[in-house]
Amino acid sequence: MISSPSVSSNHATTSPSLSDSNFILTWRLQKLIVRRSGSQPQVSLPHLDAVPWLVDCLRLSPIQLVKLDLAIGETALQCWAEACQQAEKPVFVRTPTKRGFRQDQRPLRWGLKRVSDRIIAAILLLILSPLFLVLALLIRQNSPGSIFFRQWRVGERGRLFQIIKFRTMVSGAAQMHHQLMNDQDGLHKLENDPRVTSVGRWLRRYSLDELPQLINVLRGEMSLVGPRPWALYDVVRISPDLQQRLNALPGMTGAWQVQARSTQLDISVVNRTDLQYLESWSLRRDFKFLLLTIPKVLSGFGAY
Repeated sequence: MISSPSVSSNHATTSPSLSDSNFILTWRLQKLIVRRSGSQPQVSLPHLDAVPWLVDCLRLSPIQLVKLDLAIGETALQCWAEACQQAEKPVFVRTPTKRGFRQDQRPLRWGLKRVSDRIIAAILLLILSPLFLVLALLIRQNSPGSIFFRQWRVGERGRLFQIIKFRTMVSGAAQMHHQLMNDQDGLHKLENDPRVTSVGRWLRRYSLDELPQLINVLRGEMSLVGPRPWALYDVVRISPDLQQRLNALPGMTGAWQVQARSTQLDISVVNRTDLQYLESWSLRRDFKFLLLTIPKVLSGFGAY
């Protein structure tokens, strides 16, 4: 059982870890809230750095869900997310109290959208299954590694989930991410990324790598249309006044993908665009974005 008011670890590891971080753990109504501590910890648990140890603690505790403060940083967010996944505990990032989006004012239409998402995703997965097989073979023959790429993203009300894509980079690309991005201010996208394989570059040009996200839609983790699903290395850089956006259900396509994509990499601008979409949401606009996505994909607009 995790019961200490704050913890720290100095144990070194080559995998995502909690080393050199102090945390305050608050237990409220079977919810564990993890925050960063700026002071010296009262209790030291040197093996918290080991994910298996943390998994055992979570499994043995009556905790029903875990909420993570964004201030703990990208590495700690990923480590806690992986531990919660293995312990089968839902994990969220802490977000501002949700204000009413347009969808909340139209519950029947929003419910229709969610049902339609799953039906359309199931049909498309069935129709596109032969294409999935061909693309999987191309990826496997082009470079060693897994066929699919999974990455932690922020979903509805801050819930963390793993997005599924076809792998477009060499194996071990994640370890080179921050070295290549060099702490750039905008979205972490690089036009001539050396990690991208030859097949991966083609998949990205026509957004074929994103087709497995239909599985996320079928699971209810995403929608066909919605705001961009933020990765952890981007979400920790969102300004507090725009974090309300993290309460929204993300989508495979949406305003940013259709109107700007890689031509607009300013995180604040993208978030404001998403908030405008949420404040004026309608089924008609979603249908419009779906139609506009087709020529954008075929032309390779802003894709890399």
